[in-house]
Formats: sequence, structure tokens, C-alpha cells
Amino acid sequence: MIGIISFFGFTLMVAIISYYATRTTDENSSDGYFLGGRSLTAGVIAGSLLLTNLSTEQIVGLNGSAYTDGLSVMAWETLAAIAMVITAIWLLPRYLKGGLTTVPQFLSKRFDVTTKTITSGLFLTGYVVVLLPVILYSGSVAISGMFNIPEMLNISNSKALWLCIWGIGIIGSIYAVFGGLKAVAVSDSINAIGLIIGGLLIPVFGLMAIGNGSLGAGLDTLMSANPDKFQSMGKPGQEVPFSTIFTGMMLVQLFYWGTNQQIIQRALGAKNLAEGQKGLLLASFLKILGPLILVLPGIIAYHYFEGGLSSSDLAYPELVRAVLPKYLVGFFAAVLFGAILSSFNSVLNSSVTLFGIDIYKQHINKDADEKTVVKYGKIFGIILAISAMFIAPLIANAGSLFNYLQEINGIYSIPIFTIIVVGYTTKRVPAIAAKIGVVSGSLLYILSQFILKPQFVKNALEEAKLSGVTDEAALKLIESDAYPHFLHVMAILFILNIIIMLIIGKIKPRETAYELEYTKQVDIEPWKHTKIAGAIVVLTVASIYIYFA
Repeated sequence: MIGIISFFGFTLMVAIISYYATRTTDENSSDGYFLGGRSLTAGVIAGSLLLTNLSTEQIVGLNGSAYTDGLSVMAWETLAAIAMVITAIWLLPRYLKGGLTTVPQFLSKRFDVTTKTITSGLFLTGYVVVLLPVILYSGSVAISGMFNIPEMLNISNSKALWLCIWGIGIIGSIYAVFGGLKAVAVSDSINAIGLIIGGLLIPVFGLMAIGNGSLGAGLDTLMSANPDKFQSMGKPGQEVPFSTIFTGMMLVQLFYWGTNQQIIQRALGAKNLAEGQKGLLLASFLKILGPLILVLPGIIAYHYFEGGLSSSDLAYPELVRAVLPKYLVGFFAAVLFGAILSSFNSVLNSSVTLFGIDIYKQHINKDADEKTVVKYGKIFGIILAISAMFIAPLIANAGSLFNYLQEINGIYSIPIFTIIVVGYTTKRVPAIAAKIGVVSGSLLYILSQFILKPQFVKNALEEAKLSGVTDEAALKLIESDAYPHFLHVMAILFILNIIIMLIIGKIKPRETAYELEYTKQVDIEPWKHTKIAGAIVVLTVASIYIYFA
């Protein structure tokens, strides 16, 4: 009962603070609704960035990966810090100079409207088909299991799942559809504090359980008993082989933190460039600490349960159940609920923004005033949320989706990132090159990962079994070596797409060179310590890798 009271108490507190913080914002204008009135400060931006990124499929999934592969999976976290530094120094100044509300808006100015529409369509497809339903499903499984909803309400597991999905979906929709970006960002910032506190409690109590009440003794025991789990450089056959850090891993991070609408929209809402840069850099410092919450508990679970769990995806929830005092379960569930809501409402808000600005205003009603654009964006958001709530229960094995999601997102992430890079670094590559780059990049990736790869893997395993290989570990290694890692494939296609676009630009260049105009919507004077702070982040990440090499 105490857990339930603390859960509702913390959740209600976040809602009340968010309401009072946003009640004076003009939600009828595009800037007010989609960008929080271009008034976001560094702390709000940093908190919202972190909470938008974190949700149950990552907290549960990445710790599950650490249970299996150890510290090497921290690359998903530590390299994100470097990507945010690059975004703060190179991309954000260009975004704010152009007064962008959505990333595809730049593509309209640089190339043409069709390129923008294709890109917005790819973003929306990825959000609707993959992200929203997965966030709802994985979050509902976590909440239902933590409070044991089926037993509490005397209903079946499937009914409990539906109940949690619709509960999360409705509350998340209220924040995102009716509150706009500022409500999302403020609630994220509050939940960020709770997530850092609650997230750190799990490894603390876990290490104390291992060390018979001593945190230091627990850490010493964990490291001495499992030295192979504390290797920063991933081996072939693991989720993140070390070589991928220098190929597709960095590209994925740059796309996600620098061009993905659901993430970068927070920085686009900055009151000025300096606040945006400080927000990104503050988030990058905090991201370096991410493995304490997203990786270390998985390694602790491996030691605590002696590697005996039936599935690596059970590592985090089982550790929470085993080591967290009962009186803290409600608070932790509320924090986790906040993380689920954050990812859901952030994706939903970005989808509403993309539809309202890039689809409705551009193609459906060009004469619509800002109030009308916001109105139909909200209607689209409601339809989207309801659709995701119906799709979510159909998803299975949500706990193991983390790595799969990274792979499937490559269908649109690398092609979009490619044309943005070419768009900003060249002046005469034409619109036709961008359209070919996006379409060819997506189709080639689908061909590689979902047609060629399964066939190569199947042939390799059949040959191995015919040769008498039956050892499970050996078969896993053969399977991983049968085809290039998907992160390597992303890097290859990135380079190939750039070459294709440059060749087209050479053969048929733009008639006039593109020049980025300053819209003067916000001050773009950079923060004077940006490069120094960025260098410290990069050196810190490198030092961590060297120390654990």
C-alpha cells in the first residue's frame, strides 16, 4: 500500500508542477506549442534530452545485454556523449540560425519540398510502426509486473497488459497532445532527477547485497570474480564488437542525438544558442554516468544470480525485486513510469510537430493559420496515440527488442543523416540527389539486412552443422561472422550514399549555390566555453575506454 501511495504521490506532483510551469505559454502558436515558445533553458533541455532517451526497452534491454556481454555495451551510452558534443558545436548553430521547427524544414530549403515530405514520412513511419507501440508494450509489462496488477485486480495477464497500455497511453497523450513541448520538457526535467536517484539506488543496493552490506566490498567482489565482464572492448560475436565503434556506431549516435526530431526538438526550443549548447553539453556529461544505471546492474545481476536466469532480459527486473527495499518500490515504479511517459509523449509530440508543420501546412491546407495547424496536429496526435494503444498488445518479446530496434531503425536513420550531412557541407548538390540518396539508402539497407543476411546466416549454420559443429557458443560465433555487423553495413551504405550524391552533384549541379540565411528568431552567439567543455567530455570517454581496456 505504501508503494502505491508513493507511486501516485510522485506522479501527481510531476503533473501539478508541469501544469503551473506551462499555464502561461501560448499553445495556439507554432512556436508556443511545438517549441515551448523558444524559451527552454539549459537545465530543462538537458533533463528532457535524457528522459526522452530513457525508457523501459532501454533500461531493461541494455542491462540484459550487459548481463550477457558486460561493459562493452556501454558504447550505446558513452559514445552518445561525443555525439552531443558534435551536435552542440556543429549542427545546433546551423539549426538555430535557420530558425527550424523541424529538421525536415531544412531539407525543404536546401533541396525541395518533396525531399522534406519523404523525410517526414520516414520519421513518422518509424515512430508509428516501431517506437510508440514498443514503448507502450515494454513499459506496461514492467509496471504490471512491478505492482503485480493481475493478482491485485484479479484479472488475466492480457487484461492487465491492456489496462496498463491504455493508462500510460492516455496520460502520455495528455502531456504531449494537449500540453505541447514545454509540458513534455518540464515533466521530463522533474522525472530526470527521480530517475537518476532511483536508477542509482539499484546498483547501490545490488553491490551492498553482494558485499554483505558494504558498497566497496561488493564492488571489489564483483570486479575480482568477473574480470571478463569489465572489458570495454567488445569481442567478435558480442553485441558491440570494438571495431563497430569506429564505423556505424558513431553514425547511429550522430543521427539520434543530432538529427532525430524526437530528440533535437528540445534543443530547437532553446531561448538562444548558448542555452542550447549548455543543455546539450550538460546532458553529455550526465550521459557518461549512464552505464551506472544502464550497464552496471546487468553485471551485478549476472554475479548475483550466478548467470542462471532463463533469459538475460530478466536481469534488471529480477535484480530490482531481489535487492530493492519494499518501501522504495512505489517511488522507483513512479520514476520508471515517468521514463515510460517521457519516451512516449516525446515521440508523440514530435509526430504531431512533423504532421502539423511538414504535412498539413505544406500539402493539405497551405493557407491555414497557426491556430489551425496546431488544432489539426493535435487531432492527428490523438489518432496516432489510439492506434499505438491498439498495436502495442500485439508486440511480443519486448524485453529483447533493444538491439533489434537499433538495427531496424537503420532503414531510415542513416539515409536521413546522409542527406543532412551533404546538405550542410555542400552548396550545389541538387534535390534529385537527395531523393535518390534517401530512397536508395533505405532500399539497400532493407536488401542487406532483411533479405541477404538471413540467407547468408542460414547457409553458414547449415554448413557448420554438416561439418559436425554442435557447440552452442561455436554456432553463435559462426552466426555472427556469417555476415557483416549491421553497424558496419550502415557505415558502408553511408559512404556509398555520399558518393552517389556527390557524383550526381558533379554531373547535374544546382543552378545557384545554397546559402544558409539567418532568420534572427533567436540569438546565435555561442557559449564561450563550448569547445573546452566538449573537449573534456571527449577526453573523459577516451579515458574510460583506456582504463577498462
